[in-house]
Amino acid sequence: MQRKPTPAEIRAAFGTTIPDIIAPNLQVLFCGINPSLYSAAIGHHFARPGNRFWPALHGAGFTQRLLTPFEDHDLLQTGYGLTNIATRATARADELDTAELVIGQQQLAAKVQHYQPRFLAVLGISAYRTAFNRPKAVMGQQEEFLHQTAIWVLPNPSGLNAHYQLEDLKRVYGELRVAAQT
Repeated sequence: MQRKPTPAEIRAAFGTTIPDIIAPNLQVLFCGINPSLYSAAIGHHFARPGNRFWPALHGAGFTQRLLTPFEDHDLLQTGYGLTNIATRATARADELDTAELVIGQQQLAAKVQHYQPRFLAVLGISAYRTAFNRPKAVMGQQEEFLHQTAIWVLPNPSGLNAHYQLEDLKRVYGELRVAAQT
């Protein structure tokens, strides 16, 4: 059911979690930093108005049409999944501390080992640098692998990330799509 959460529901979502959308042998497992309060309130990934994940995904060619957050489970049919580094919902990603990101990376590594996606796309360079202890990492494909999974770092699609406009997101997400198709 598509609905807009109330302000009280959004406040009550602090610290809650949303389930991963994951299956074995995905082409790409997209990994956000952590759920927003809005996403946690409605139980769907990248749901906050202003988040550009769904338009970037479609514009990069991952989906044939623009999906809504309420259709996030449909990604599995196309070989893609969703997870987060940290599981608890916050108003802003900077509310997470280093220890939480490092623990989240360890949990993510276990998921990757179990589900074996071909690519892991971490959506946020700062969180990646902290969680993976790679302070000099840059955007794009990383030299390291997580188990047998290739790692890509892509810009966070949050509307708060002013460094990347939607067209920029479509372009860099598209680079991963091309790699995933080869």
